[in-house]
Amino acid sequence: MTPSGDALGGVTVIELGGIGPTPMACGILADLGAEVIRIERPSGSGLPGGLDRIGVRDRIVVELDAKLDRHRQVLTTLIGHADVVVEGFRPGVAERLGVGPEPMCAANPGLVYVRMTGWGQDGPRASMAGHDINYIGVTGILAAIGEQEPIPPLNLVGD
Repeated sequence: MTPSGDALGGVTVIELGGIGPTPMACGILADLGAEVIRIERPSGSGLPGGLDRIGVRDRIVVELDAKLDRHRQVLTTLIGHADVVVEGFRPGVAERLGVGPEPMCAANPGLVYVRMTGWGQDGPRASMAGHDINYIGVTGILAAIGEQEPIPPLNLVGD
């Protein structure tokens, strides 16, 4: 079966705004027909000239500050009616905001809660940001590119 634009019709995904793999994965889900609601801080991603909107195509963007009680109530209500939550926060952030997997799955037992972190939830690098350049540096692949001129590798090497 070939994926079509309506393969996930009727599925509601809450994307807790971030960069990298979270919007990429949610973009694919939106392409397959899921209704994706991206939650962003009111300040947005801060990319100039609206470039942040390119990476969030086919989504409903809702600006909420989850640190505010009234905004957190809106967020938990949205999650309570969703099928999937995708978050890419550093370990402990979702829990501090009250939207970690335990309370959200207790409130919505059918919820699929997806965490996307570069280094996992625990371990020596868990609190570090995970980006392609970090991964290829740690593995030694970055050194194989050479040392003559600083040439940033394509963003897809580690991915």
